[in-house]
Amino acid sequence: MTNPTQTQAWAALTSIASKYHYKTSPQSISISDITMDMTYAGLTPAIVEHLIDLANEQDVTGWRDKMFQGAQINTTENRSVLHTALRSGGHTDVQGVLAQMRSFVDDLHAKNTFTDIVHIGIGGSDLGPRFVCEALRDLPIKMNVHFVSNVDGAHIAQTLTTLNPKTTLVVVASKTFTTQETMMNAQYAKKWLGDLPVAKHMIALSTNEVAVADFGIDTNNMFPFWDWVGGRFSVWSAIGMPIALTYGFDVFEQFLKGAKIMDDHFQTASFDENMPVLLALNGIWNRNFLERPAYAVLPYAQNLKFWCDYLQQLDMESNGKSVDKKGDFITGYKTGPIVFGQAGTNGQHAFHQWLHQGTDTVHSEFIKIERHAHDVAHAQVLNAHANAQARAFAQGRANEAEPHRHYNGQRPSLTLTLSDLSPKTIGQLMALYEHKIFVQGVIWNINSFDQWGVELGKDMAQSILES
Repeated sequence: MTNPTQTQAWAALTSIASKYHYKTSPQSISISDITMDMTYAGLTPAIVEHLIDLANEQDVTGWRDKMFQGAQINTTENRSVLHTALRSGGHTDVQGVLAQMRSFVDDLHAKNTFTDIVHIGIGGSDLGPRFVCEALRDLPIKMNVHFVSNVDGAHIAQTLTTLNPKTTLVVVASKTFTTQETMMNAQYAKKWLGDLPVAKHMIALSTNEVAVADFGIDTNNMFPFWDWVGGRFSVWSAIGMPIALTYGFDVFEQFLKGAKIMDDHFQTASFDENMPVLLALNGIWNRNFLERPAYAVLPYAQNLKFWCDYLQQLDMESNGKSVDKKGDFITGYKTGPIVFGQAGTNGQHAFHQWLHQGTDTVHSEFIKIERHAHDVAHAQVLNAHANAQARAFAQGRANEAEPHRHYNGQRPSLTLTLSDLSPKTIGQLMALYEHKIFVQGVIWNINSFDQWGVELGKDMAQSILES
């Protein structure tokens, strides 16, 4: 539990940063269906070497092993952090729930009773499955899926207005089955069903069997998960049910297998060839040594339009912390950055002006798709724009005669190229960022797996309602 500023590597990196000049350096790494090109990241071999030293001094290997072994590294909640066990294939309880899910999904699809799913959840119970279902939209669907999260009644009312209760399955996702927003929307959906049997038309993704039964849902249609699965890491659990219902259980299994590929890579690759570690260290360099407060995520794929929404919770809820593992307030260094972005090329006509010519510099993470499901002409233009933006950020263009047309360049970025938008590839991408964020949390000496910052607003809202 070391303050990172007390390490030798931190001192060396601070010295390098004080006289740093951006330069490109060709370097890339590939694992299965993802290639990470760091040419424009501005990382020299010397910087990478010292960043790896920092990771070693902060014992990333030891903390990684503790996580995979089930140690209670979530110390403020006295919990293990074992979302990786959900895709490892070796956990007996997990296999039991997966078998329950497969049986239910296969039976539902065979009967062909329902045409639509309404998934009610919020936060991790919504963002993960919502992102995946949208990312896989080019696959054949078995049912139409609709997501409701906001407690604003407009969200659920507008969602249900075009649906037929008789052919709609409502999925209520809440670990405790007490989340205010989710349960209000669940009650609304229950009333919307009218005289239709709740036991047939609603299922629960939860750990609270008593509350599920009291609500009227058949507990045989309750799909559990465990307290060692954090909400924002829960898409691999029963919370991923919408993926299986929409595309079939085989697709969900491929999604899990993709994540397992990245898990294995993270555990076995040396740090100089370890994609999650290098991605994390690039962020550390920009956040802490170049003092850049944010980074842009720029997926050049319409199907990845919810990537930023998902990643904001994964990153900012995990590492938006100001207290270290010892319980001391952090001084002398910054932790989690601001995450923002939008699908390209739409973002180019919004905030890219700021990225190119603003008075602040941030680093960007592009995502490109090698094999698109749609016509080649659109794909060529799309990827040409992504390549051009990365090059323009780095190289800029001098124009002394017309300063408003001058681009400084030296704006760092890296590019992730996905082979396709298959469930296996999406699984790898999401696990990559989970591990990236974990590595950064270890280096910053914080607990990436609690979220106490969300509690105060909830408590105050309840007191206001009761007053």
